[in-house]
Amino acid sequence: MSGPLWLTPDDRQDTLPVIPRPRPRWAAADDPMDELAERLRDLIEAAVHPDEIAAILESDGMTDDHIRLTYGRMNSFELAEDLYDRVPRTYPEPALKPGDPWHVALLPCLLRGLVFALPGLAYVLGAPFATGAAPIAVLLAGALTGWAWNQALAHRAYTWLGLGDRPAAARALLTGAPLGALLGTGVAFAAAGAGEGPAVAFASAQALYQAAATVLLVLGRERLLLAALAPMSVGAVVALAYDLPDAARLVLLALSPLAVLVLAGVELLRGVAGTRRAGSSRGPGGPRLVSSLPYGVFGLATGVLVLYAALPSGAGAGAGAEAAPGAVALTLSMGPAEWLLHRFRSGTLSGLRRSSTPGEFRRATAGTLARCLGQYLLVLTVLAAIGTLVWPQAGGFDGVRFLALLLIGTLMWTGLLLQAFGAVQAAAGVCGAAAIAQTLAVLSGADAGVSLAAPGAAALLLAALAYGLLGRATAHRG
Repeated sequence: MSGPLWLTPDDRQDTLPVIPRPRPRWAAADDPMDELAERLRDLIEAAVHPDEIAAILESDGMTDDHIRLTYGRMNSFELAEDLYDRVPRTYPEPALKPGDPWHVALLPCLLRGLVFALPGLAYVLGAPFATGAAPIAVLLAGALTGWAWNQALAHRAYTWLGLGDRPAAARALLTGAPLGALLGTGVAFAAAGAGEGPAVAFASAQALYQAAATVLLVLGRERLLLAALAPMSVGAVVALAYDLPDAARLVLLALSPLAVLVLAGVELLRGVAGTRRAGSSRGPGGPRLVSSLPYGVFGLATGVLVLYAALPSGAGAGAGAEAAPGAVALTLSMGPAEWLLHRFRSGTLSGLRRSSTPGEFRRATAGTLARCLGQYLLVLTVLAAIGTLVWPQAGGFDGVRFLALLLIGTLMWTGLLLQAFGAVQAAAGVCGAAAIAQTLAVLSGADAGVSLAAPGAAALLLAALAYGLLGRATAHRG
């Protein structure tokens, strides 16, 4: 026989063989394209280009032969274009709460802020042992030295933790913390005059506490630190209402720092013991020492500015503690400040998901920045008001002192924000210049208007830098 078997004898000579053809979309039977589009709907809706769908098809094992036989398209790219046209774009936004890497609880941040502020109660207990302007200067010199050193040390240890090497972080703390305590004691001794031995001893204990507290904070032991500070804190509150004997004051002053020192030593010994058990050694890719220097400068500068927040307008360098609520408010506000830094990160992440153009993202970032900074300044205002009520002998905040407090708060929060995004050199440079200018203004006896110029200009500059840098999507990678 000549011709295909399925042809009748009458039509074999003038009929072409039947060739399988793609099923038309209007056919009554189910279209395999519809089934495929429904199965991949979620992925197709989120695709921004047909090539993304083509990649999904190829990863699903679809060959060009299978696509031609099943869907009547030449290859995966042609099939992807058809699917892209069939299914509209919706770009479903993932649930933010479970997928937000910057979501943190408020309570741990508040706890850290409390831990930062409670050591200030030691000055209440130690007031009878350090009177006059000179001993206070000795204590402040030691405290500022420790603040700068431990900021740099904390950065180095946190960098090791970020690299996943906790033993190396413990070794860095084991080496750096004692050196910081010796440096703080040496600076206090150099600033002391004749007959100021008790102030130097207090400053030495202060330096030891700062070093040990840095260890516990970096290693995430805030609750242990808070428990160790409880005796001194309770004693200071009692001393505000009752005149405690000097012996009781000395015991309370020694008890909490010793407890902190022991706890820090235990944590460091555990880290070193873990290093020996694991047989780990420091790799060549660790952080450079010089990379921690800007963090120390930033810590010193902000410490100086917080100190000046405790001075009334136009006061000289030897002013007393009559305006301490401002410094206490700034210290306590560091807990909410840390939480709001995370909220800014979370807000910009949400802005990245919502924005489709660089201009939209920049506007979203500006709104998030203004909202988080405004919330921080509101918290700072409330804390200052509470401090004034609890400490009435310090006097109320007049307009100039209140404005100075808000300016320094703005400078500190925006500086921390830039530091969190890696722009620590800019933050350290601006804050350092502001601290130097403020020191010169106070030492020269400038009035309030002049003394506000440095923190005001620095606050505006840092806010502008934060907007300019963080308004770019590339600043938020990772």
